[in-house]
Amino acid sequence: MRVIESVAEMVGLRRELQAPVGFVPTMGYLHEGHITLVKKTREENATAVASIFVNPTQFGPREDLAHYPRDIPRDLKMLETIRTDIVFVPGSSEKMYPAGYNSWVEVSGITERLEGAVRPGHFRGVATVVAKLFNIVQPDRAYFGQKDAQQLLVIEKMVRDLNINVTVVRVPTVREPDGLAMSSRNVYLNLEERRQATVLYQSLKLAEQLYRDGEKDADRIKCQMTDLIEQQPLAKIDYISIADSTTLEELATVKIPVLVSLAVRFGNTRLIDNIILE
Repeated sequence: MRVIESVAEMVGLRRELQAPVGFVPTMGYLHEGHITLVKKTREENATAVASIFVNPTQFGPREDLAHYPRDIPRDLKMLETIRTDIVFVPGSSEKMYPAGYNSWVEVSGITERLEGAVRPGHFRGVATVVAKLFNIVQPDRAYFGQKDAQQLLVIEKMVRDLNINVTVVRVPTVREPDGLAMSSRNVYLNLEERRQATVLYQSLKLAEQLYRDGEKDADRIKCQMTDLIEQQPLAKIDYISIADSTTLEELATVKIPVLVSLAVRFGNTRLIDNIILE
């Protein structure tokens, strides 16, 4: 496994890599969800590339950039174990955003809702750093988890709109045995918050069951999800959404395929999760 820290070196190395090249961009502090993405990349491509970069431009002024978990040696050991070929670790933000940097990628239409409404500027940072990473690594395929459903839609739209020559591959959410979606932010939860956080997946499965049982009224489904989540005293709901899985427009009547998503706080930790009803 080669660890590359320079943008110029990564660009130069790309010309030597055997195609197809698969790519998994991460912010590090890897968990089994990331490992699943890289394993799939390894299986489907001649060369597997991952990146580790905590992107400052997707964090808001009151968010947890300074405290975002970091452990590069641990991450590199995990990636080496699963035979990752190249790991791009630019390190300091100055390498990705040098002095005078002022170019941004805006993806309108689906970034104003859900996470975009709660975290202004977040998806501008996401789209910009992913576009930069795509330009640096030039992958044939790029792999993203379904847990960050809106982010995935933003990246897919950016790729289409800008004619970026990469295939975006969706990978199902990886969950703990009790259903909690794997996330680097799970480490922030104390034992009781962690126990109560399982209600997120329970509420999503409730929505699925209600739909399978014939309930099509989105508000009634959301009300029952809310009642279930609020049984956990530490849970504070940011939003529950039942939306078109492509446009993210909220639906009054459920018409599949539909994205059921939510954001809930447990103490200082904000968790998101979703399922697609098809």
